[in-house]
Amino acid sequence: MMATMPLAAASPSAPARTPAGDVHRPQYHFTPARNWLNDPNGLVYYEGEYHLFYQYNPHGDRWGHMSWGHAVSRDLVHWQELPVAIPETDVMAFSGSAVIDWKNSSGLGKGGRPPLIAVYTGHDPRTGSQAQFLAYSNDKGRSWTRYGTGPVLDIDSTEFRDPKVFWHAPTKRWVMVVVMAAENRVALYTSPDLKSWMLASHFGPAGAQGKNWECPDLFELPVEGRPGETRWVLSVNLGDNAVGGGSGGQYFVGDFDGTRFTPDPSWGEAPAWMDYGADFYAAVSWNDLPKSDPRRIWIGWANDWRYAESIPTYPSRGAMSLPRTVALRKTAEGYRIAQAPVRELAGLRSNHRTTSNLRLGEQPVVLAPHGVEGGAVELDLDIDTGTADQLSFVLTDGQGYETLIGVNPTVNEVFIDRTRSGPHFHDGFPNRHVAPVDLRTGRLKLRIFVDQSIIELFVNDGTQTITDRFYRGGGPLSWSAVARNGTATIRTLDAWTLADAGADSSRLARR
Repeated sequence: MMATMPLAAASPSAPARTPAGDVHRPQYHFTPARNWLNDPNGLVYYEGEYHLFYQYNPHGDRWGHMSWGHAVSRDLVHWQELPVAIPETDVMAFSGSAVIDWKNSSGLGKGGRPPLIAVYTGHDPRTGSQAQFLAYSNDKGRSWTRYGTGPVLDIDSTEFRDPKVFWHAPTKRWVMVVVMAAENRVALYTSPDLKSWMLASHFGPAGAQGKNWECPDLFELPVEGRPGETRWVLSVNLGDNAVGGGSGGQYFVGDFDGTRFTPDPSWGEAPAWMDYGADFYAAVSWNDLPKSDPRRIWIGWANDWRYAESIPTYPSRGAMSLPRTVALRKTAEGYRIAQAPVRELAGLRSNHRTTSNLRLGEQPVVLAPHGVEGGAVELDLDIDTGTADQLSFVLTDGQGYETLIGVNPTVNEVFIDRTRSGPHFHDGFPNRHVAPVDLRTGRLKLRIFVDQSIIELFVNDGTQTITDRFYRGGGPLSWSAVARNGTATIRTLDAWTLADAGADSSRLARR
């Protein structure tokens, strides 16, 4: 019988969720009570709970001692932080994924119930070796046991990581998508039981390339408006050299036959980006959503490796993006994804205000009388760019620092400008991020979520997004809008205040 090793979870002490003076702590994005967080891991749904595992350092607020942190939610909005799930042992527990082994193909279930299986990269800090390990849980993810005394897949590499595993029903086998990071390649493996794996194919290099590829995902989506048509989306993240200048994600659209991913014949060589900002990285999607919910939902790390260890937050460092639905559309440019915040976020709304035909000119318009104030808001806007060559929404803090969310009709772009957002803390941070948008009609729709130190901007029903952190100097945020060299009109503005979704993290769930 293969030896197993129970994984003892650390139980970090947990202060109140929002310490005094922590102006950057988001209210409705997930953050741990304290310490370092990066990539989302092990996203899986089981018996009414969405599981969010993540790269976590139980011992400090910078990268190190990588373990799997853990939180659960019943609605993707309110998260309960649990003790560490898979701690560092002889190897660090790098990124990976989790599945429900419904048919107990692994033989690791008990009492007729399916086990939760986590497949993750074990990184040996002594040798640099990276190989894929397996752990299992029979109590809804509250405790874990490592399978065997070593990895279930090892190719003798120091750059072999981030397995995403899923069940492929047509071939009746498990599929693992994993990166050969330094080669900018994806490897696909198959398995009958999650324990023995066989190489099926490779993909790449392709699209955007950089120092490394990381955190892949592969899933099938229906094509909107084309009944019966589906395509497969392969997403791959880059540690650097992405569209925002540092970390970021790209995707490819094509077909998957259970062995090989083949890009659609119309797919060009230019990268297709998940997000045009600097702070949407390592996005992966949930496995095993119930059959009653056909959505594909993913979440990303709202940070960038250029400055991740320097961001001025305390006592935690790192946050997740909003969970987003991912859809697929056939456009003039080919197949493209569209993203939207999950509908469950509407439960946080209050203080709804609607404004029509708000005219903008050179003189800034204060938006507080129209319901736009504070650091936790949602805005839904229908804009006519008029004669202006730029229009901007200006977020100003109590010390006069400004962050801009803007539109430049003459050059067909939407942008976030954080060059003057707050005190300097890293040379790689103050910059401006641009998404291309066809503005020849002079009309566009923006959906804006701001949460203390995070902006998530959805353009034209999520066909483009920009996600950026911003770190203000202090004091409350005020909002204004202005048009330059002409006039513009906000045809409709719907504004909501969003409630604090954070449960008191001192109430850790019992194991």
